[in-house]
Amino acid sequence: MMDFTGILLQGSSLPLYEQLYRGLAGAVRSGQLAAGEKLPGKRSLAGQLGISVNTVDAAYQLLAAEGYLESRPRSGYYVLAVEGLHAPPPQPAADPPEPAPAKWRFDLGTGGVDRELFPFRTWGRIQKELLYSQPQLLERGDGQGDAELRAVLADHLRQYRGVRCRPRQVVIGAGIEYLLGLLARLLGEQAVLAVEDPGYSRAGRVFANEGVPCRPVAIDAGGLSVGALAASGATAAYVTPSHQFPSGVTMPAGRRAALLAWAAAGPGRFIIEDDYDSEFRFDTRPLPSLQGMDQSGRVVYVSTFSKSLAPSIRIACMVLPDCLLQPWRERYGGYACTVSRFEQQTLCRFIAQGHLARHLARQRGAYRQRMEEFRRQLAARLGPGVKIRGQHTGLHLLLEFEGRREQSLLDAARGEGIRISGLGEYCVAARPGPATLLAGYGALPPADIAPAAEALARAVERAE
Repeated sequence: MMDFTGILLQGSSLPLYEQLYRGLAGAVRSGQLAAGEKLPGKRSLAGQLGISVNTVDAAYQLLAAEGYLESRPRSGYYVLAVEGLHAPPPQPAADPPEPAPAKWRFDLGTGGVDRELFPFRTWGRIQKELLYSQPQLLERGDGQGDAELRAVLADHLRQYRGVRCRPRQVVIGAGIEYLLGLLARLLGEQAVLAVEDPGYSRAGRVFANEGVPCRPVAIDAGGLSVGALAASGATAAYVTPSHQFPSGVTMPAGRRAALLAWAAAGPGRFIIEDDYDSEFRFDTRPLPSLQGMDQSGRVVYVSTFSKSLAPSIRIACMVLPDCLLQPWRERYGGYACTVSRFEQQTLCRFIAQGHLARHLARQRGAYRQRMEEFRRQLAARLGPGVKIRGQHTGLHLLLEFEGRREQSLLDAARGEGIRISGLGEYCVAARPGPATLLAGYGALPPADIAPAAEALARAVERAE
């Protein structure tokens, strides 16, 4: 019979019943208490340990519930066989320290936005109103997204992007990656996706993770080459026609018509149009969407509010053609929407009350001024050896250097504490031309424009 007098943990702040439970469970796992062995009665053990009968009863009840003990009527508690637990559990390996995030003096990444431009007061007021006046938003909503938001988005996309859709075609989700992951399974088992090269590599990774093979297709001055697309054997194409990422080119009307003709010419062909930053066109009104030109129902339109609001507000939308609506409902009809209904309704009111239109106008003005000053500072400091492109659309400039090594430029820039990427980083099979840096200015404070341009100029001088 085991000696129970030392089973309680000396100096422990744990409740006595939990100390007893842990001690007895450990004795069962280690084999000190053998299967079939009878434990002392509750009064007997309570007397040995100087604790209450209720404390012993609570520990015994917990051990019985977890399968360590068996209670036999009018007999007592007996140890159960617990296979595979006699050996002490291995000590977990210490987690390696997580790398500290890099600290940059200047953030010229392409994904940044200016936090100061976020409409804190308006967004917060709407959320507060909803929190106190709409308790039903705590209930589960429509899996495609709240009907009110889908209706407002359908109208917004029609007015500003020329998208032709009904609310029932709109799907709301927490980010583009989530929606693309679901879409991948609707393209068919034999689907092959063409991705722009260079292009947005994360989209290709999402489809590849879902088992859809991806084939890089070259772009030229008009965007994705339709001839190369036809030769690739792909059944779907992922494109950014309004502002190709990362090259910045805009797909002209003739190329768009040829791309739509390719999709209409074969069964099961689709175009996925990512309209990721169409709001930021500085010289003219944003070009109409490719989806708005589609007459055969082969374009899936996706967009997000990551740039126009904030990356952490994970609200994205997808417009499905009619032919994919029923497959979507059959596969995902039981899914819940991944965006909080309070966030959905906040965005719904933000758009419906005209705040988004005013916010975008304010953003365009601020970003245009920033772009023009950044371009002026770069041109003055880098001189005629650099060609600056991309000033008409989006939130990054392309700096093209003839006769330089792109990696050397990147290494030198990062040595100056500048976060920046190169065009070659987005290439798969394509052979990039001149060394090109992508200088984002979305997260660059106006006060840092001149110092950032000066630091970049120093880096260029040192690079090969």
